[in-house]
Amino acid sequence: MHGSIIPQAAPGRTIRTQAGQVRGAPRDASGVLAFKGIPYAAPPVGPLRWRAPQPPMPWIGVRDALGFGAGSLSSLADDPRPGPRDEDCLTLNVWTAANDADEKRPVMVWIHGGGFQFGSSANSATDGRLLAAKGVVVVSFNYRLGIFGFLAHPELDAEAPSGNYGLQDQLAALRWVQANITAFGGDADNVTLFGESAGAMAVGILMASPLARGLFHKAICESGAFWDGRHGPLQSHDEARARGLAFARRQGDASIATLRAMPAEQLNAAAPWRFERDHVTQAFSPSIDRHVVPDVPARRFLRGEQMRIPLLAGWNSAEQFPFMSQSLPHHTAQAFRAAAERMFGTDRLADFLKNYPADTDEQARASAAALTGDMVVGEQCWQVLRLHRSSTLAPVYGYHFNYTSPYTPIASHVTEIPFVFGTLTPQRIVGCATPPAEADRALSRTMMAYWVNFATRGDPNGPGLPPWPSHDESDVVQILGNTIQARPNPHADRFGFLGSFREHGVLPRRGREAT
Repeated sequence: MHGSIIPQAAPGRTIRTQAGQVRGAPRDASGVLAFKGIPYAAPPVGPLRWRAPQPPMPWIGVRDALGFGAGSLSSLADDPRPGPRDEDCLTLNVWTAANDADEKRPVMVWIHGGGFQFGSSANSATDGRLLAAKGVVVVSFNYRLGIFGFLAHPELDAEAPSGNYGLQDQLAALRWVQANITAFGGDADNVTLFGESAGAMAVGILMASPLARGLFHKAICESGAFWDGRHGPLQSHDEARARGLAFARRQGDASIATLRAMPAEQLNAAAPWRFERDHVTQAFSPSIDRHVVPDVPARRFLRGEQMRIPLLAGWNSAEQFPFMSQSLPHHTAQAFRAAAERMFGTDRLADFLKNYPADTDEQARASAAALTGDMVVGEQCWQVLRLHRSSTLAPVYGYHFNYTSPYTPIASHVTEIPFVFGTLTPQRIVGCATPPAEADRALSRTMMAYWVNFATRGDPNGPGLPPWPSHDESDVVQILGNTIQARPNPHADRFGFLGSFREHGVLPRRGREAT
C-alpha cells in the first residue's frame, strides 16, 4: 500500500512528506518528536465542500508543524470544549521517538470520538508522546463532523455517492500514513487503528468497508463497534437523503450550490445536535451509502466480510453516564416497565425484567441506567468480539473497564482514555479534578503496555503483565479494574437478552417512525 515512500536518512525536526517538508518540535526528554497540524488533504471548502477529500496541495520550503490544526466545526449545541474550529480541518499529528527511518516501529492511528458531531485531535488526554516513548509511532487526525461530514442529498449523488465524507476523510488519513509514515520511523505494514466511542464505531465501520482493506492491520475498539443505537442500526441511504432534503427545505428549498455558498458558521448553526437526540438516527452521521459502507456493519461481520485482522475491544461499567437523557422513562418503576413493554414487547417483558429489574423506583432507575449503557455501547462491543471471532477465527481480546479511584470515581464512558495514553488528565466528564495517585499511574502503565503489545504483534500479553486470555465461547474478558484479572463477562445475560433481538446480526428499527 505504501508504494511511493519518501526516503529519509534519520527522523529529525524536519521530515520530507510527499507534499513537502515539515518541521516539528524538538525531541522531548524521552526523545519524542512531535509534528502537529500536517495537512493530509486539501481544505474541504468552497467547491470541495461535500466532496471526497482531495490530495493536499504541495508546498515549497519547510512548513512548521508545531501546533494542532483547527478541529471541524462542532454540531453539539453550546459545545463548551475549547480550541479553534474551522471548516478547513483536515490535518494530522505524528509523535515518534525513532532515531532511524528504517526502524519500522508499529504505528497506532487514533480516531477521536464525539458522536461524529464534536471533538478533535487537539485533546490533552490523547497527546501521543507518552505512547510514542513506549516504542510506537502515534498518529491522530481531524475529520469532518455533523453536516459537513455526513450530508446526503440526491444532487450530491449525481456527483458521487454522498453522505460519508467524514469516513472518507479517515480513509484519506490512513492513505497518508501508508505513503509517509516510513519517513517518521514507522512501519506502514503494521498499522493499528484505534478509537473510542464514535472513533471506535469508525474502526468497526472501516473494518467492514472494502475501501479500507490494506490500510490497517490490527484494530482496537474502545466503547464502540457498529454505530448501532437504541432505535436500531445506522441510517439507510434513503433515510440519510431524506434528512438532507428536509434540511435543504428548511433553508428555503436551497440547492447544493446555494448550500455550498453558505458561510460555514451559518450552515453549522442551522444543523445543531443535542445529547437528547439519538446520534445514530437523529443526526447527520454515517449511513449505508453502498460505497464506503456497503451494508449494516454487524451484518457484514456476521457473514465474515470484514477484515480478518486481530481485534481488541471492550466497554466500561458506566457507559450510560453521558447518555441518560436518551434513556427510557424511569421516574417510577411503573413508567419504566411500561416503556420497556412498548420497546421489547409484552411477550418478552418477563425476560427483560430478569435482566433489568424494576420492583422499586430505585431499582428501576438503576436498571434504566444499565440498559442505556448497554444499548448505546456495551452490547455491540460484546457482539463485535463474538462475531469477529466466529466468522474470521482471527485473534480477539475482550476487556471490561471498571476501575474506580478518587481520580476516576465512576468508570464512565471516556474515562479509560487517559489511562491508555498515559496522560492521566482530569476526568472532567464525571466532574472530577482530583489528581491521579500511584494506583492510577500503575493501571495506566499496565494498559499502555497491553495496547502497545497488541499494536506490535496482535497480542496484548507480555512479561510482567497479568495474563490476558483470548476471547472464546467461554466469554472471558480481562477486567481492567482495581484488580486486573480474567473473568467471565459480568454482563453476559444482559447482552444476551438484547442480542436475541438481532436478526441476521441487525438490531430492529425500534421506534424509528417516532423519530
